[in-house]
Amino acid sequence: MSQDTLTPDSVPTADGMPVLGLGTWQNEDHDQCADSVATALEMGYRHIDTAQAYGNEAAVGDGIAQADVDREDVFLATKVWISNLAHDDVLSSTEASLEKLGVDYVDLLYVHWPSGEYDPEGTLSALDQLVDGGKVKNVGVSNFEPEHVDEAIETLDADVFANQFECHPLLPQEELRAHCDDAGVNVVAYSPLARGRVFDVPEVQRVAEKHDASAAAVSLAWLREKGVTVIPKATSEDHIRDNWTSLSVDLDADDVAAIDAIDERERAVDPDFAPW
Repeated sequence: MSQDTLTPDSVPTADGMPVLGLGTWQNEDHDQCADSVATALEMGYRHIDTAQAYGNEAAVGDGIAQADVDREDVFLATKVWISNLAHDDVLSSTEASLEKLGVDYVDLLYVHWPSGEYDPEGTLSALDQLVDGGKVKNVGVSNFEPEHVDEAIETLDADVFANQFECHPLLPQEELRAHCDDAGVNVVAYSPLARGRVFDVPEVQRVAEKHDASAAAVSLAWLREKGVTVIPKATSEDHIRDNWTSLSVDLDADDVAAIDAIDERERAVDPDFAPW
C-alpha cells in the first residue's frame, strides 16, 4: 500500500477499534494538544487516546471539535485515574471526563492501573453501570497483569475489551500478549516506540533501511504484525505523519524474526505502584 493511498479505511480494526491511534500522554499544552488531535483526524486517524491523569481531556475534546470528522467516526478512549477508582468516584469522574471532552460517551473507558483505590467489585461494577447507561461503549483495563485480567473478566458483566500496557521491540511482553489473546482481550500498546529508544536499535535500523522507512514506522508495523493496536504519542505534524506511514510498511517473515531476536529488554514506565 503506498503512502499516497492511505485513507481512514486503510486502517485495520480490532473489534471496531482502529489499530493505529494517536496517544496524547505528556501533550499538556492546550493549543498544541488540540492542534495535534485535529491534525491527526484530518490526516485519517480515527482512534484518539487520553486519560484523566494527562490533564488534557478538554484539549482533546477541542481537537475533535475542530476536525471535520463526525464524532461517531472517532474511537475515543480515556482512563480513570487510581485516585478515582472507588465506585462513586468512577461515576463522578467519568461524568467530568465526558464534560471536558465535550461528548456524550466514550468508546472505551480504561481502569488506568490496578492500584490506588482500585477494588474489583466496586470499581468494575461502576464501569458496568456506565455501560448500561450508555456513557461508555466498551470497558478496558491498563497495566493489568494476567491475574488482574482474569479477575476483571470474572467480575465484570461487560466484556474486557482491551488491556493497554507498554509494549515495543525492547519489551515484547510475549506472555501477557498471549494471555490476553487466549482470553479474547485486545492488546493496546502504549510507548510503542520505547520513548524513542527503538530508533537506536541496530536490528530495527536495518529493517528500516530495507524498506526505506523510519525506525518508528517499522516498530509500529512489527507490533501490527503481532495483532497489537498502537497509540504512539506525537505532537508535530511530521511525527504524526511518520507514524501514519507505518500502515504502508509490510514486513516479511525475516523482518519480523530479526526484530523478534532482539535480546535487550527495557521498561520505560515503572512507577512504584505498578503491579509487577
